[in-house]
Amino acid sequence: MPVVRFTKHLRRYFPDLEDGAEIEGATVAEVVSALDARWPGLGHYVRDERGALRKHVNVFIGGEMVTDRRALSDAVKPHDEIHVLQALSGGVK
Repeated sequence: MPVVRFTKHLRRYFPDLEDGAEIEGATVAEVVSALDARWPGLGHYVRDERGALRKHVNVFIGGEMVTDRRALSDAVKPHDEIHVLQALSGGVK
């Protein structure tokens, strides 16, 4: 089963979140739905009202950023490690 890892800042909103949780799913969309079933509201944090990744969230599978931010159709293999991260923006002008 894929393993999902989260940044620590998500614990502020989801205190019961388990880093390294095993979650079933063959696509990123299925994994996010399973995450939301286990931790209600997490799916809304990750996806917008159309189901696309929010601008402030990045998802990596095996160290590679997902390519389909709209439908989250990137394939997930049983032994993949998935990282859900807060995207940072800004910088020095």
